[in-house]
Amino acid sequence: MARRPVFVPTSPGDPQLVRVVEVEFEWSPGFSRSQKQKSIASLHEAAAAAGIEPVLEVSTKSTERLGVRLSAFNLGVELSGGEVVSLEAAFQGSKVFEQGGPFEDLYTVSPRDAKRDPRLKESGRLVRFEWDGMTWPLEPKTAFYDWLYLQALRRLDGEAERLLEYEGFTDIEFNPAKSINCQARSCALYVSLRRRNTLGSAMGSPDAFLAELRSPDEGGDEPGVQQSMF
Repeated sequence: MARRPVFVPTSPGDPQLVRVVEVEFEWSPGFSRSQKQKSIASLHEAAAAAGIEPVLEVSTKSTERLGVRLSAFNLGVELSGGEVVSLEAAFQGSKVFEQGGPFEDLYTVSPRDAKRDPRLKESGRLVRFEWDGMTWPLEPKTAFYDWLYLQALRRLDGEAERLLEYEGFTDIEFNPAKSINCQARSCALYVSLRRRNTLGSAMGSPDAFLAELRSPDEGGDEPGVQQSMF
């Protein structure tokens, strides 16, 4: 058995933008696509038992074309000059450490090469992000990644619109014990902002986006996020 989060968008009036429901499901060991998809099916069955359906798996292992298309490795974000770069490369290349960065040369390499660049581990402590003339703080923890992801979604029009059909999002590769940012969480945030009709204003500037993420409820570790378990 394993436990993984399901990211649930909320409706207007809810002080939280994203609810995180951790569910227990049967894990199918192995690295093959078929084994991953067995785990996804079990995870989604557990989500349905918790009252969350339909659920979209957002990863390259998804059984749905939309889920594969929305993997961060398949999305691009646009610089102010019109150049489009991989979302993953944009995120990794924008990191600023105590001893180096941003590494904008990573914008032109593949997502996997950008993520594996040794400088990301050899340059000391991460201190901020710098992207397209904008500086982003480390808190809230997922804010910069969410911003990039939502910018990428806005380029897709009709495909992003289909996210409104879902009540939850998962990423079978995401382990909260090892990672912070998650494309499934970003999808849930997109739906929540669309339901509130605040996506356009929130994406107007980094300050507006950060203000939108701040929740009246200060009880959680992350602004705009509430967690529960099943």
